[in-house]
Amino acid sequence: MGWSDAYNYLRNGAAKLAGNEAPRTDTGLPLGARIGSVVGIQQSPLLRAVGDGSLITLPAADDTRIVAVSQLRLQQSGGLYRYYLETGDRDDEREKFLQVYQNAGGAVSEILYCSQLARVIPETIEDQDAYTGRASAGLGDRSYTLWRDQLNDIGLDQSDLDMIFGDRDSLPYRRDAGDPQAEFVPPYTGTETRLDDSGGRSGLRQEVYFMPYVRQLRGGGYEYLLITTEIIHSVNGDTSKRGIHVDFVIGIPVEQQRIVIQ
Repeated sequence: MGWSDAYNYLRNGAAKLAGNEAPRTDTGLPLGARIGSVVGIQQSPLLRAVGDGSLITLPAADDTRIVAVSQLRLQQSGGLYRYYLETGDRDDEREKFLQVYQNAGGAVSEILYCSQLARVIPETIEDQDAYTGRASAGLGDRSYTLWRDQLNDIGLDQSDLDMIFGDRDSLPYRRDAGDPQAEFVPPYTGTETRLDDSGGRSGLRQEVYFMPYVRQLRGGGYEYLLITTEIIHSVNGDTSKRGIHVDFVIGIPVEQQRIVIQ
């Protein structure tokens, strides 16, 4: 079973039929990844980024296995995949994942190690329009700014904030998509199908609005700010579970040779 059938498999609950052993649905992924695969990451690029003032959270000692995989089907060529080391579904954890971009020729051309910075709930129609770019403003603007006060509110340590911000009170990012001179570029839109077990018994499907932003760190490297508005359509095939939130995720590029997936 391939990715084209994964959502229907979840929706129909085929894997739950008694006495029916489910075939794997997590096959054919870039780098040979599967749910349960052991991941080794050489952390020197991440440590260097932290030293240069990045907001990235380093992998914990037990972040060694892929616990879920997803494919984002967006309006772009190639394929975008996320290999979750933590899904962030529990209140006491935040997402950590490898984001892998496979170009139209089938080659892996970019890998980001990503950690969730914050999750917000857009409660008003105006906020939802801004985070989906529906009013031709908001998500998709030419730049995005993180303010020190915002990060202070989510509980970051003051010494870390001093190292990250120095004597500044904001971190400006530029949009990493479309015409760099355009005031607004519509965000990528599509769906994310996430599988939480190899047989497709659990997972979720959600509509996404996605835009990457980027800034240059002190040492010359780059840090990405990935902003994704997620509208949940189903959880474990249950379409009654709906919701909307916006994830702010920090990503650092990691060379393919620094990652081993077994």
